[in-house]
Amino acid sequence: MSAPVLLRRPFWYLRHGQTDWNEANRTQGSTDIPLNETGIAQAHAAAVRLADQAITSLFCSPLGRARHTADIVGARLGLPVQIHNDLREASFGAHEGEVMGAWFAAWVAGDAAPERGESFAEVRARAVAAINAILRDNTHPLIIGHGGFFRTVRAAMGFSAAVRTPNAQPLFCRPHELGWEMDPV
Repeated sequence: MSAPVLLRRPFWYLRHGQTDWNEANRTQGSTDIPLNETGIAQAHAAAVRLADQAITSLFCSPLGRARHTADIVGARLGLPVQIHNDLREASFGAHEGEVMGAWFAAWVAGDAAPERGESFAEVRARAVAAINAILRDNTHPLIIGHGGFFRTVRAAMGFSAAVRTPNAQPLFCRPHELGWEMDPV
């Protein structure tokens, strides 16, 4: 079975602001950890950087850390927050709460799936389908989600999945004739 293909339309992506578990390098997955004070400040700073962009819609994961980030950004942009369940973070099952280690590298490489969790391929299929659904109906959307989730999107764009996306760093993702570009905003 071939990997799902991302529609070749531009979008903005923002990983949620920092949480205490991010700071400790612990895997969150579907565990709903809130933003910490740094994460709240990061969300406000991201909102300022995004204020001059031509963003027309805002979608986010249902998890609290993404929703809180989206509420801050949406208020600054004057856009309603639209929850999209398939933008949620990967489920890391038995590894949630653990420090990232060899198991996580194996997950990113597609060599292992966590017990009671999702494989990289499963998350990639869900991520591409969710973003494609948004891109079909919206021009210039901002998608607010998660780091593990975005690793699968990076792979769908032809980039290495072994790169950690910084918290609250807006990225403008756009296709070009040879593939994709991701520019920090």
